[in-house]
Amino acid sequence: MKLRILGCSGGIGGRHLRTTSMLIDNDILIDAGTGVGDLSLTELSLIDHIFVTHSHLDHVTSIPFLVDTVGGMRARPLIVHAIPATIEIIRNHIFNWVIWPDFSQIPTPEKPWMQYRALQLGEALVINGRTITPLPANHVVPAVGFSVDSGRASLVFTGDTTTNDPLWEIVNRIPNLKYLIIETAFCNREKALAITAKHLCPSMLAEELAKLERSADIYVTHLKPGEIELTMQEIEDCAGQYRPRMLQNNQVFEF
Repeated sequence: MKLRILGCSGGIGGRHLRTTSMLIDNDILIDAGTGVGDLSLTELSLIDHIFVTHSHLDHVTSIPFLVDTVGGMRARPLIVHAIPATIEIIRNHIFNWVIWPDFSQIPTPEKPWMQYRALQLGEALVINGRTITPLPANHVVPAVGFSVDSGRASLVFTGDTTTNDPLWEIVNRIPNLKYLIIETAFCNREKALAITAKHLCPSMLAEELAKLERSADIYVTHLKPGEIELTMQEIEDCAGQYRPRMLQNNQVFEF
């Protein structure tokens, strides 16, 4: 299995800052931030599934454009997988005929370009040998993270979350854990904002990583443009013993 980072920034600006999206092999997206727009038309047409962590714009902004662009090129609908609360938000606030057409109903309700599939927390879905499981997240809207298991090794993406004991209870039971991608959206001076917005800052990240009982390569995502260097230095100061590295756009994980 190959997972490619299409975007991992908390904002945009320049050639390297794209919001959250990850491409598994050539047919599965985890989130659909601005990085999806860098794919070619052929690459876009090959995507069959989108697994959505939550409804915030930096994680779903490319879904409307993706469906509109390739829907007519495909023989089957694009499947959007999310927990029921997230599906309801996307349906009511994006694909509502006001912000964007409802592609779950067109060209016809019988043969739409997009379909929703509800996920349940902790229930694994297997797609061609790849197992994707929704994990608990603690955010300001209904949210999940995901575990991706190739059969040989697993990668965990926390999604957007603040302190989250239920996540670690599950992660610590994953025997083949290899990679952990975890967010840190704010620097330490903005800890109050991180708490309000239900994100992490470096001091909170250190407290969360202390709950990890398994060995894993740790990567930090969702850094805010303009604060990247400061936040990574604070992460080194607070959590350096866990050897976290900054996730990079176009980074590839094979496992």
